[in-house]
Amino acid sequence: MTAEQHLAGPPSVTDGAALAGRRITKTFGPVTALDSVTFSAKYGRVLALLGDNGAGKTTLIKILCGVLQPDSGELLMDGAVIRFRTPAEARRSGIATVFQDLAVCDLLSITRNIVLGNEPRVRFGPLALYNAAEADRIAREALSRLGARMDRDLSSYARTLSGGERQALAIARAMYYGSKCLILDEPTASLAARQANGVLTHVRAAADAGQAVILITHNYAQALSVADDIVILAHGSVAGAFRAGEITAEDVMTLVAR
Repeated sequence: MTAEQHLAGPPSVTDGAALAGRRITKTFGPVTALDSVTFSAKYGRVLALLGDNGAGKTTLIKILCGVLQPDSGELLMDGAVIRFRTPAEARRSGIATVFQDLAVCDLLSITRNIVLGNEPRVRFGPLALYNAAEADRIAREALSRLGARMDRDLSSYARTLSGGERQALAIARAMYYGSKCLILDEPTASLAARQANGVLTHVRAAADAGQAVILITHNYAQALSVADDIVILAHGSVAGAFRAGEITAEDVMTLVAR
């Protein structure tokens, strides 16, 4: 089915979605960044959110992770209407966002990056000391859940990791600490083809582990290779909604150019 044959319009918001948006609208003065955008990110599926620069992807990400609030419309988690007033509220609700520039600390070890902010402690009387053995166990389990292999010891500095390994670390950390919906912002940007393919494998693995995954990218062919559902944004509106196999990268380019 081509873009021309498909009836462009928003997908329905169905029960069972981890995270859904219904008629999300956001303006900045006279500029309408999002105009009645509807989407549904379901458990165990990858939703590719595609669009050119200025399509509204960045604004939508900021709304989903609590940086911005919509002017109108609703966000729903597990079918219940929810409003994130801060990024902390979004994280506590189970929204984990891995941004393009990552939040990996180069001068911390692989383990310390994974447990950062959630360091396990062991008590010795009044003291609560960092539990290195438990931290290593958590790091191994987090990477194992994703099927990610590191060719370095867990005590190695994160700065020694390749771009693809850094993405795997960030995704594993987000998944381990109870996320329901994993939002990935341009995870393959600036990566070589082999590293990008590795990251896409991790994206698919995250969904197969039960996560709802929202993948934002300019690389339409890569997105379609792992996506179950596709929503295309153009000029702040939904230009089309598809299932895997219903659209090609060429069709996407036609829709985003409208």
